[in-house]
Amino acid sequence: MAAFDAPILEKTQPPVAPAHSDSFLSESEKDKDSGIGKDSEKDKEAGHVQPPVEVASDDVGEVFDDVRVIDLDENGKERPIESARDYATRLLSLEDDPSLPIFTIRTVILGIGFAAFASVLGQLFYFRPQSISVSQLFLQIFAFILGKAMEEVIPGTNPNSRFPLRDSWWARFLNPGPFNIKEHVAITIMGATSSDSALAISIFAAQDLYYNVKPNAATAIFTLIGSQLIGYGLAGMMRVFLVWPTFAVYPHIIPTVQLFDVLHRGQNFFLQKKRVRFFWGTLVAIFVWEWFPEYIAPTLTGVSIFCLANQDSPWFSRIFGGATGNEGLGMFSLCFDWNYVGAGGGAIGSLFTPLSTQMSMYAGTAVCIIAFCAVYAQNVWKSQNFPFLSQLLFYENGTEYNQLLILNDDFTLNSTKLAEQGLPYYAGSQVLFKVSRTMYIGAAIMHFVVWHSKDVWKLLKHTKSEEIDDPHYQKMQVYKECPLWWYAALFVASFAMAIATSYTAHSGLPWWALIVSLLVAAFLLPIIGTLYCTVGYAPSIEILIEMIGAAMVPGKPVANMYATLYGYNSVTQATSLLRDLKMGQYTKLPPRVTFTCQVLGSIIGGVLNFVVANNVLTANREVLLDVQGSNVWSGQNIQSYNTGAIAWGALGKDLYKPGTQYGFIPWMILVGLVWPIPFWLAHRRWPKFGFDKVFTPILTAELGILSVGINSGIFMSFLLAVFSQYYLRKYRARWFRKYNFLLSAALDGGTQIMVFVYSFAVGGASGSATPFPTWALNPAGNPDYCKRLT
Repeated sequence: MAAFDAPILEKTQPPVAPAHSDSFLSESEKDKDSGIGKDSEKDKEAGHVQPPVEVASDDVGEVFDDVRVIDLDENGKERPIESARDYATRLLSLEDDPSLPIFTIRTVILGIGFAAFASVLGQLFYFRPQSISVSQLFLQIFAFILGKAMEEVIPGTNPNSRFPLRDSWWARFLNPGPFNIKEHVAITIMGATSSDSALAISIFAAQDLYYNVKPNAATAIFTLIGSQLIGYGLAGMMRVFLVWPTFAVYPHIIPTVQLFDVLHRGQNFFLQKKRVRFFWGTLVAIFVWEWFPEYIAPTLTGVSIFCLANQDSPWFSRIFGGATGNEGLGMFSLCFDWNYVGAGGGAIGSLFTPLSTQMSMYAGTAVCIIAFCAVYAQNVWKSQNFPFLSQLLFYENGTEYNQLLILNDDFTLNSTKLAEQGLPYYAGSQVLFKVSRTMYIGAAIMHFVVWHSKDVWKLLKHTKSEEIDDPHYQKMQVYKECPLWWYAALFVASFAMAIATSYTAHSGLPWWALIVSLLVAAFLLPIIGTLYCTVGYAPSIEILIEMIGAAMVPGKPVANMYATLYGYNSVTQATSLLRDLKMGQYTKLPPRVTFTCQVLGSIIGGVLNFVVANNVLTANREVLLDVQGSNVWSGQNIQSYNTGAIAWGALGKDLYKPGTQYGFIPWMILVGLVWPIPFWLAHRRWPKFGFDKVFTPILTAELGILSVGINSGIFMSFLLAVFSQYYLRKYRARWFRKYNFLLSAALDGGTQIMVFVYSFAVGGASGSATPFPTWALNPAGNPDYCKRLT
């Protein structure tokens, strides 16, 4: 099963486009291009395949805007976007100009500049009380603005430049012509690669704050670079089935790719101008609006009719609250903050994630609400002793657990001290979160086996004998592919750095355990990567790696952190590279350029991550150690990572051994293995009933999704998903194709720009916060007027 019903292997030659556009496929050509062809045959039998729609010669705007065939059904209406082939040939342009220059002075300056800017900003956001990510769309928009400005002011051969120069290699390097799509994509990838805080920072910060150990600067930087790049080597070996074929859609990058098209292609065509105006108008509107829920009127983050009716009920807060972190589950809450409703620059978005994926998510979320409430009401695992939602460890009486009281001076477990302190407890909701994320691993493995393994094996078996005939892949054949030895060399070099730094940092992780962690990552990457590229969802495998690390090196929390770094982070980085390689394939950026941008971005990001983190840790140590933190700085991310290392690394055998109250959690992997089988069997028995649309790994992972954070956006996200991915996709197919993904890009981009401006203007990222005065929509207590529980 896959989110998009498309063949993996293609057997025919790529279609030849008409002269007016190399991305306009005729219907007959598209039928031939369907590879194995089972979907086209079904369409023909159902009468869905129509002849190409002729576009009037004077309607050039329509030619560009509908750069592929306008598929009509038997009623003369445009067919919905359904299959991976639809995404590849109806939503995304096949247009390409191999002569466009890429490595210009604009690419170099803006690429390095955005990599540095994004890494510093992302690292600052890591220490914020509310987790904020640097959106790729945010970087994409600003790169375009600066690129167009440099197009005019830098001397060169470009006729648009205010300072033209005679033709020479130097002039062409400076400013060869208009700022083009390939430069833009390269800059965006380089910036986005460095925009997240590297996971290794969590280790260094935890060692500094909780173990009073400061890592050597050189060791730390090489650890950062090695751990960030080692996943790229794994990814390069799996391009054949996680990047090149049509079925690898990566739905979450569609808005970004469509925005590249809108900004760079067909600027003189009428309908394209409409799309440009639509994008910029929406972006400005959401930028202005977001100041209200984020700053002026936080009640708009979660309007709870139930809490307004009863402001003194703890249960109303737990069930219907959610506008405040770790307060409630947000049931039926009306959220008007795009940060929580849409994607906010994240991988899951109501407007672009396939409906089947989102329905599986929301089904899991519904069960999550019921389970959390039942566990707390029945006092399962002594849940009522602890907060309703929390990720910390506690003593039985509900006070926070002091980890240093159970460790020796070398930070290994002291059994005598543990007996004195007793084993820690989790909040009931956190137990369910761990259960769901453990079950997910088994479900993901079995889901891959029953739904995807035959297709992947067939693809690998025939790769050399049968050419992959994805239309975008075929267009990329004019560029040199990255040879496999590039990725192998990168993996070997990164592995050498990992071994060396693991010992010089005194991590306690032996060489063989590091290799096992990487083998687990290599085993899980095809499974996680297949889910990620088809349904747009890749839940964390962090808990599984922590569990394996605890089994390999028991009683050593720091060693567990390093095992997690190389087992979990390698998968995350690999999927990141695969995503960007697919973006390069969609936008026709040469693979070697994508590879170079990724590596450079990671190196720049790693170095600056360490510098910024070191400064923040030195200046704000006491605040970061405090459970609540301040309105400017918080150590919540470090606390969470350290809690996992203590729970598994130090206490794994004691806390999760058979017979203890949490001893069942590791065994939930086996339960997860069984979970996809009934749906697979049901689909084989009743293929028309839609059992193949139930994504069991996603449903399982969401059973604990509401365990922390602000949850007020869940209900509105569900409503928006149904409106966009069902109503618009099915009944307004033309508008959906033209504007839906562009709308998502505009909303995300405008929101991220607002968050950036807000954070430094009044949010405290610059060192001084300016809170908005209290009023009806900015109350002193919870923004949604629910009873405050903590």
